[in-house]
Amino acid sequence: MDPTAPSPLVWREDGLPQSSLYGDVYFSSVDGLAETRAVFLTGCGLPERFSRDTVVGELGFGSGLNIAALLELWRREKPANGKLHIFSIEAHPLEREEASRILAHWPELGDAAQVLLDHWPGRARGFHRVDLPGFDAVLDLAVMDVVEALKAWDGAADAWFLDGFSPALNPAMWRDEVLAAVAARSAPGARAATFTVAGAVRRGLQAAGFEIAKRPGFGRKRERLEAWLPGERQIAQRPETLAVIGGGIAGASLARAARAEGLAVTVIDDPDSVAASGNPAALVTPALDAGGGPRAALHAQALARAATLYEAQPGAVIAREVLQLATTERDTVRFAKVAEQDLFEPGAMRVVDAGLAMATSLVIEPSIVTSAWSGEVVRRRVAQLERDGDGWRLLDAGGDLILRADRVALAGGIATADRLPLPLKPVRGQASWTRAQAPAPTAFGGYAIPTRAGVLFGATHDRGDTATDVRSEDHARNLDTLSKGLPDLASALADKAVEGRAAIRATTPDRMPLAGIGGDGVLVLTGLGSRGFCLAPLLAEHLVAKMLNRPSPLPRILSHLVESRRFDSPETGIGV
Repeated sequence: MDPTAPSPLVWREDGLPQSSLYGDVYFSSVDGLAETRAVFLTGCGLPERFSRDTVVGELGFGSGLNIAALLELWRREKPANGKLHIFSIEAHPLEREEASRILAHWPELGDAAQVLLDHWPGRARGFHRVDLPGFDAVLDLAVMDVVEALKAWDGAADAWFLDGFSPALNPAMWRDEVLAAVAARSAPGARAATFTVAGAVRRGLQAAGFEIAKRPGFGRKRERLEAWLPGERQIAQRPETLAVIGGGIAGASLARAARAEGLAVTVIDDPDSVAASGNPAALVTPALDAGGGPRAALHAQALARAATLYEAQPGAVIAREVLQLATTERDTVRFAKVAEQDLFEPGAMRVVDAGLAMATSLVIEPSIVTSAWSGEVVRRRVAQLERDGDGWRLLDAGGDLILRADRVALAGGIATADRLPLPLKPVRGQASWTRAQAPAPTAFGGYAIPTRAGVLFGATHDRGDTATDVRSEDHARNLDTLSKGLPDLASALADKAVEGRAAIRATTPDRMPLAGIGGDGVLVLTGLGSRGFCLAPLLAEHLVAKMLNRPSPLPRILSHLVESRRFDSPETGIGV
């Protein structure tokens, strides 16, 4: 799967869109929308089987027609406080303009089609989290091979739209291995529907544990297929309130993600804490990995999600595109490999004379994001967490109650190690800023980025130092680092009055973040190092999804990579 490959869609003389790869059309020549409603919506028992937390899976996203029809039905018929989670798979994604031309055939889809087009997912390999505002719905699109995608997803669907191209033309989509994986990613009582009644499909579904029945087909198709699993999904009681300890970007991201799922959230922050989120500007950049493995995939997906959310936050973005300077020949080779990776959107990483231009990287104003996402913050120090039935009591040093919550999240950076046996190490970083004409955002070991009033540069990196005093010698060190990357700017700033701020980063032995849920149900998000603004939004959504037993936006291999229990001994678990 190559995101730079040309679209697989061709337009036939009769006006129908056809796949050049499989020779099949994207929708029925009779009426594609009517077929979708008859085969998939009715075939899966919708809307009668809608519940508060409904999960629908699909093989073959295509033009998004099935999903637009589902969204239109969901908005009309969803239960009170209902949330719809959609998981779809597409190995050969279409361009937005192509989908728009297809969906224009059915103006009655209106807002449902438009919200998809307004938030059309990208082409990069991996998972794409897509918000669908106004519909109480979210879409995770897996751009990858169908078997790989099903193995990577951790959800359990209540309904499946089996809508690959015809088994005769695309047999790989209908293999027994695929249908078994569909069953493995289904909730008890799940329904599946498809337009085909091919014998291999019927046998594959039965072998996977589905019961099947032929139903009258649509248009020129005499029959269609419905399938169902035995049993009934058990609806677990979900938490309604969440207390987040930590007022930086990790805590703010958790608050945003939890509120998006309907929880009432309170953020509590120690008034003496100093987070990097308090700087006047922050870089949103990924850690570059020329190998293109899971670490690279995590940062690529996190950057895409973070950029989408920051762009949606009014006033948050200061500048777009960051230049990573090449300082050695090795950098030049490494950047070329990164630019070739299909983990990023086409053109998102470009090799230029000076280094690597990262088009989707940003400079943001942290306070705008943390203030908007956190809401009103309670400025008190939580000295003790105490179980209270199925929930928690948060107490101050005098034993007085701060608040009670159903669930608790620890997102206080290095301070998390005071509560949990985690291998966090402190790294002090002091940033410097002054009034001056800012350059284009540039990184070079250090960095120089625009603020609203000038330029910020830095930052120091002192392991084991936990002091947050601002030091003149560290301003001098930052200026020296700047002179190695941008000597002209360093010279211009040499005599300027400089302000600054020091904060403590939390790092882990493997330099990967910690995002997991302990045996006591406490959420943990820390160990973000210097990449918090890139990583926190996606990891927070992952944790909230796990807390609510909903599908995560992270593929399984990536969630395992950041699991906080990876450092546990066999005898001990995470606990407060």
